[in-house]
Amino acid sequence: MINMPPPPEPPLSLVGAVDAAGQLVDVECADGIIVAVHRGGGKTTPLTGEIDLSGMVLLPALVEPHTHVDKAYTADLYPNPATDFDGAIVASARSFTEATTEEIAARARRALLAFVAKGCLSVRTHVVVGTFFGMKAVEAVTGVVAELTGLVDVQVVAHITPPVHGPAGRENRALLRDAIAMGVTHVGGNPYWSDDPVHETHACLEEAAIAGIGVDLHTDETLDPRCLTVMVLADAVKRTGFPHSVVASHCVSLGVQPPDTQRRAAEALAEAGVSVISLPQTNLYLQGRAAEEAKPRGLTALAALHRAGVKVAAGGDNIQDPFNPMGRADPLEAASLFVSAGQLDPTTAFDAVATSARSVCGWPRVALEVGCPADLVALPGSGLREAMAEACTSRVVVRRGKVISDKFARGAAVAGGGL
Repeated sequence: MINMPPPPEPPLSLVGAVDAAGQLVDVECADGIIVAVHRGGGKTTPLTGEIDLSGMVLLPALVEPHTHVDKAYTADLYPNPATDFDGAIVASARSFTEATTEEIAARARRALLAFVAKGCLSVRTHVVVGTFFGMKAVEAVTGVVAELTGLVDVQVVAHITPPVHGPAGRENRALLRDAIAMGVTHVGGNPYWSDDPVHETHACLEEAAIAGIGVDLHTDETLDPRCLTVMVLADAVKRTGFPHSVVASHCVSLGVQPPDTQRRAAEALAEAGVSVISLPQTNLYLQGRAAEEAKPRGLTALAALHRAGVKVAAGGDNIQDPFNPMGRADPLEAASLFVSAGQLDPTTAFDAVATSARSVCGWPRVALEVGCPADLVALPGSGLREAMAEACTSRVVVRRGKVISDKFARGAAVAGGGL
């Protein structure tokens, strides 16, 4: 029996939209890529499957560079009455010990499909692994990722609990290697929690080097200025010559350092090629609760990182779980907070959940340009700023040149893999 290749997707023409700058643009897609872009309107070759996007902004598909779908939608099931970080740890631990693999999978599926409906087609999720938690979450999430192949690109980070280094970390290292064998794409963890963050950081890099994959570490998720292990990570990467991608997520304490320390840390990260993912929603919610006045913002040193040339992305982190009861699986939420709390301009903020986030995670570039993957999202607005501010849920989502969700035009999912 000969297995015939699947038929090519029919051409798709997106007309009447405006781009981020508010300029009229028609885009033609075929075979999963953009084959023509007509600025100012004026499409010359009508194609089948034409969709009128008048009144909408057409943008590259969104990216979620840091989330936790294994915890998603557990805020009511496992409440955090203290509303602080320690309370979230306790409640989250309960969720993993009490929930079944099927329950975790169902919530992860719901979260990933929610991202897709918002026009987010690339997601990096951290999934807890460790002697206390076992492999339940990894089994659940990797199974869902396989199920949704072709609909959304997902990278899975093994969020290993300390310790990893030394004799005490032997069992965790074994679990980490099992997770990698199951399809985990990056090594994660919390070296700054360790009694020996230097050796813990080196151990995470060593395991990733053995597997030939990158690392994405929760780093300095605290406002305590004494905690600055981001410098440990930059030094470790340079000392070891680690050859794969490295991300420091959170880096909250960097935001409360003196300007000179911020500059030196940012320059060290840039020199080592370490990217940073800031998580404004959860860090604004959890950090600085003890301050009675002049509450810190709980964000990293965005300005210093940008000046040094560090790649910076923005992630949503938690989706309605004990760490953050809010969160709607929409990268535009993080982008909006980069404007209002991070004081960035809308274009730079959008880049943090689009082009920059894609680069940080190693996914191919997407833009309204010929030859780019036809992964696009359109939402109501007259330009980028208004589209971000309104963040309407009525969106047209295009995956590889095929409309997979069209709530704006028809109020229902498109048949054949739509939502």
